[in-house]
Amino acid sequence: MNDLPPEADAAEELRHLAAEIGRHNRLYHTDDAPEISDAAYDALVRRNAVLEKAYPHLVRADSPNRQVGAAPAGHLAKVAHAKPMTSLDNAFADEDVAEFIARVRRFLRLPDDEPVALTAEPKIDGLSCSLRYENGVLVQALTRGDGTVGEDVTENVRHVRGIPQRLHGDAPAIFEVRGEVYMAKTDFAALNARLLAEAEAAGKEARQFANPRNAAAGSLRQKDPGVTAGRPLAFLAHGWGEASDVPFDTQERLVAGFRAWGFPVADAFARCDTLTQALAVYREIERHRADLPFDIDGVVYKLDRLDWQARLGIVGRTPRWAIAHKFPAERAQTTLQRIDIQVGRTGALTPVARLEPVTVGGVVVTNATLHNADEIARLGVREGDRVVLQRAGDVIPQIVENLSAAEDRPAFVFPIHCPECGSLATRGEDEVVIRCTGGLICPAQRVERLIHFVSRHAFDITGLGETLVAAFFRDGLIASPADIFRLHRHRDALIARERMSELVVDKLLAAIEERRTVPLDRFLFALGIRHIGQITARDLARRFVSLAGFEAMIDSGLTVRADTVPAIGETERKFDLRRQRALTAAIDTAQVGPEVAEALLDFFAESHNCAVVDDLARELTVADVVHETRASAVSGKTVVFTGKLETLSRDEAKAQAEALGARVSGSVSAKTGLVVAGADAGSKLKKAADLAVQVVTEAEWAAIVAAAG
Repeated sequence: MNDLPPEADAAEELRHLAAEIGRHNRLYHTDDAPEISDAAYDALVRRNAVLEKAYPHLVRADSPNRQVGAAPAGHLAKVAHAKPMTSLDNAFADEDVAEFIARVRRFLRLPDDEPVALTAEPKIDGLSCSLRYENGVLVQALTRGDGTVGEDVTENVRHVRGIPQRLHGDAPAIFEVRGEVYMAKTDFAALNARLLAEAEAAGKEARQFANPRNAAAGSLRQKDPGVTAGRPLAFLAHGWGEASDVPFDTQERLVAGFRAWGFPVADAFARCDTLTQALAVYREIERHRADLPFDIDGVVYKLDRLDWQARLGIVGRTPRWAIAHKFPAERAQTTLQRIDIQVGRTGALTPVARLEPVTVGGVVVTNATLHNADEIARLGVREGDRVVLQRAGDVIPQIVENLSAAEDRPAFVFPIHCPECGSLATRGEDEVVIRCTGGLICPAQRVERLIHFVSRHAFDITGLGETLVAAFFRDGLIASPADIFRLHRHRDALIARERMSELVVDKLLAAIEERRTVPLDRFLFALGIRHIGQITARDLARRFVSLAGFEAMIDSGLTVRADTVPAIGETERKFDLRRQRALTAAIDTAQVGPEVAEALLDFFAESHNCAVVDDLARELTVADVVHETRASAVSGKTVVFTGKLETLSRDEAKAQAEALGARVSGSVSAKTGLVVAGADAGSKLKKAADLAVQVVTEAEWAAIVAAAG
């Protein structure tokens, strides 16, 4: 980032940075709709500063270092500030803070033994506001705007908690108190929930705020003060603008004066006599960051002596006497309130951490993924633990560290049954994912399973695609696969649907009727059993021929499994040799190993899955599969097709190979007997060469097919 380009390139980059930073300033300050995180914005500003320092003669009139915020826009009146509102330089490391103090010493020519006291307080992520009091009475309130001109929000701030209409005690004739209007994290969550409920009640799309800062800005800058009155806004004072008199000599006494006048100030405000003390306050505030009622993104240090502040003054848009020590934007600490288990569309059980709301990278985070049971064990997290949360870009937030000791809280126990349907949840050998075996009856999986059921290589029902399946399920027309074959009972309701004419409905019902007879291999594949793809379903269908033969094999396998493992249902399966041999012997086909056997038996061990199959059997005819093959040069071999085939489709090629007594595979291994390579064949062709597997062209494959007896 700090590499210096040639001068001509630097000028172009500075032009680009000025435009880009200006755009993001408008998005943040004027539109309340930032597109990038604070960290990304800070990186742009730092790059601009590096280039301007290296090429001072290239500094532009529209340099971001000469701008504060963005020009106000919209319905509110524009008013010039009596004294400009500035912005702060940022420190990102302890060394930056040390250099800040060193610069103060150099500017003021202080001896090495002269103490340089600082104040430290949380840097609230809110909307800057200047409140003007005359003779102790609030007469005007302005947003920061571009630092020179702000928006008049006087009537709106009268509804903000913590802003007194009249100051307590004695105050100068004119005094501007500056601070941040913010929305507490709990109030933000409640507001978004209210907006969602109101939108749902009105049948409209909900407009919710992205984070508390946006919520505060949008609420304060309302045209109607009544809207602002209905929003839970608060205020913290931290600085001052124009004043006819300043009856204090230090920042610490100034803040105490604010409190005496009736303003809330940060509880974590502290005076620090040394750099070590200042950094200790920074660490302490960072440690308790998630416990604060409002979002913060760093700690602000200010010189305590106001006379030194006056001598140092302002350069460009920033005071020399203050600096913001920013927190890392992508991490935050919070409390893990509970662990929920979500069931995905494929049956995977994923643990999700429900968190005390915290802002990470400009986004309020309430949930984080815990990935799987192994990750929970690695982190040792339990409900109630303090954790470190990480979010980078658009990546799903995740917990990266557990800050709590084991203490007395019990360890989290991963369920062995699906929380959605109660089916057994199992974990395969060498797998980290625990899956529900409920399949077609599991609510979390049902729509996806129904879509699979009607897909091309399953029942292949013309006109019944993903959108219609989801809509029919949502409206209660189908809940199980067999309901598809009972849709004719709802013909009138279907015709009444939008874009479902009588012609369209009748064509759909006719397509469904055409699939009331289905071969066993398609039937098995359509059930969506884990590890049972097209090829395995075909192998099983050819081995057992009929549905009755297949079900007899399942009954035998379940008996074998009950005899070999006393406690069926444990999450961690024991894949010992005896068990593997028993299961594969029960299924009795060379193409099916113990992993597939486990998946089959897990599925049919659930009574509700059997009920689904029985329900389907009452609606359908499952046709026997008789596998007739011709003697050929590839009989008994495994064939792999790769590349683009010119004269036939991949499905037709597979059908040809199977008709010749071959088994088709999608990957090349030492057991592969033949590779058929079409145009643009890639890694599979290379692997075949490495393994010395025979490779033929598409034309040579056609000759093999033609020569078969």
